[in-house]
Amino acid sequence: MSTLFNNQEHLLEEKDYPVVVVGGGQAGLSVSYYLKQHGIEHIVLEKKFIAHSWAKDRWDTFCLVTPNWQCRLPDFPYAGDDPEGFMLKDQIVEYVQAFALKTRPPVVEGVSVNQVTRQKNGDLLVATSAGDFSTRHVIVATGGYDMPIIPPYAERLPKRIKQIHSVDYRNPESLPDGEVLVVGTGQSGVQLMEDLHLAGRKVHLCVGPAPRSPRVYRGRESTAWLMDMGVYGLTIDRHPLGDRARERTNHYMTGRDGGHEIDLRQFARQGVKLYGSVADIEGSTLRFLPDLEKNLDDADEVYVGIRKDIDRHIAAQGIDAPIEPEFVKVWRPEQEVLSLDAEAAGITTIIWAIGFRPDYRWIELPAFDGRGHPKYDRGVSNVPGLYFLGLPWLNTWGSGRFLGIAEDAAHLADVIAKREQAAAAPSPRLALEEVLS
Repeated sequence: MSTLFNNQEHLLEEKDYPVVVVGGGQAGLSVSYYLKQHGIEHIVLEKKFIAHSWAKDRWDTFCLVTPNWQCRLPDFPYAGDDPEGFMLKDQIVEYVQAFALKTRPPVVEGVSVNQVTRQKNGDLLVATSAGDFSTRHVIVATGGYDMPIIPPYAERLPKRIKQIHSVDYRNPESLPDGEVLVVGTGQSGVQLMEDLHLAGRKVHLCVGPAPRSPRVYRGRESTAWLMDMGVYGLTIDRHPLGDRARERTNHYMTGRDGGHEIDLRQFARQGVKLYGSVADIEGSTLRFLPDLEKNLDDADEVYVGIRKDIDRHIAAQGIDAPIEPEFVKVWRPEQEVLSLDAEAAGITTIIWAIGFRPDYRWIELPAFDGRGHPKYDRGVSNVPGLYFLGLPWLNTWGSGRFLGIAEDAAHLADVIAKREQAAAAPSPRLALEEVLS
């Protein structure tokens, strides 16, 4: 394990902190920065090491999907020479670790948090691999990508077909010889498909309902247009979908090789085999829903809708921008394939890229809905003393990304500072008694 702060074990000697932050990624480090500004004593407990998920849970060619200028950790924006580029995996690790080295958070790496409960005195008890901590505030900054999703019916596949989740993919060479089936077309799925395709592997792709986005449109990066249009400032309480926005899959595109959009129809023309969503598996045969064309059409509808929104913004602002041709669908499935014998097709590997589930079973407090998702208002839980940070759409689109984490972290630190001040202030009755004495 590579640690930045292996000389901070002395922090574990104290077992009573006003605030305990669980997770030493960009979210935990950001809220620590603001807690320090408020002068609030706290400890950050990181299970592995700072930036671990960036370093160990990404494939070799991984890079950001959003431009480097969106990397805005607290008072530590991207300062490199390629703001319009897309940092590679190692560069992201360096960026996060450089922020930690600059801000010097009270973090201890290699400490697992196993349980959070309420004590009889009202404080919270945080049970860890380094002992128990008592605290008034717990900030959960672990992210929501705890448990890789692999459907139960995957167990029916023959053992000779290798199965992995996208979190375990590293490069084409690490897979057995043969064709590869990627299941899922979120950001990871389409990028893994492209990674394999560019390496000359024969790829099959199960297309889900994920939307897609333009990369550069009318002479400018689409995210820059959207920033100017206020899209990234839209808060969840004003979103047309409300809380349902949190359930939507991210738009797919890529930052690879300078960034480009991904049109699955183009890949179909280049030999990638496309299918609809997986419905079931029996032996080595996969059955698909007849939704391939619908999913392609729906993704394109979102793509074209974003272009039209940008067109309206350009017109309303009187901006001089080049005109682009209308979008054309370059491929359509002649007939949807509804079943496939993976072994007969030469498929030796299946990569499940259908997401993750959060795992909050270690938090033994009534803070969750019937599906295990935390309930909160801008990260402030309905359970006193409990907070969440770094989750998608916690407040805005950027809440789960480098773009919006600073604003969310500052908000939680402000809330905690006010609660600490209120708790420390004498009650009016006590103040009166002191005056009369």
